[in-house]
Amino acid sequence: MGNRRWISWVSGGALLLGIFGVTGCATKQYVSEEVSKSSATSEKRINEVESQVEATQTKVKDHDSRIAELDKTTREALERAQAAGKLAEGKFVYSLVLSDDAVKFPVNKHELSQEAEDKLKDFAERLKGENKNVYLEIQGHTDSTGAKGYNLSLGEARAETVRRFLNKQGIALNRMSTISYGQDEPVDSNKTKDGRAKNRRVVVVVLA
Repeated sequence: MGNRRWISWVSGGALLLGIFGVTGCATKQYVSEEVSKSSATSEKRINEVESQVEATQTKVKDHDSRIAELDKTTREALERAQAAGKLAEGKFVYSLVLSDDAVKFPVNKHELSQEAEDKLKDFAERLKGENKNVYLEIQGHTDSTGAKGYNLSLGEARAETVRRFLNKQGIALNRMSTISYGQDEPVDSNKTKDGRAKNRRVVVVVLA
């Protein structure tokens, strides 16, 4: 009788060990699967973050490349507007160049001709039609004839004339600023009549 109980106990113990053994294997398998799932999820998240970082870096590089392609005065306009917090997107949209031939400023004068006013009216209508939150920097330039200080004042007077006229067409004053480069940023040679005509200009830089 005693031996039977011992055998029964041994049999029961073996059965329990078997169950625990199976359960232990199942537990290890479950843990292993969960770890694998967790690793896969973590890896997926890491890949997503890496993709986002790469996309951001690409955008930054593209932005820097576009800025590098801009001419000096446009880059400076963009930097000034960004520093002043005037831009929503921080990008250059386009520019309107009013050369002496188009604007026809009288020599040493800053008044607008009828041709210049018509051109600026069309420009203002375009801005209002696009209905974008843009910012304008109006740059005055001159040729090298005359004293440097005088040319700076003349460039500013011409830029300010354009600014006031655009304001009369419905463009808010706080969305525009002026700057004069005077004779310092020529686009052509000042040694020829045609070159000087190209250098006498007002540039309206449109930023967003």
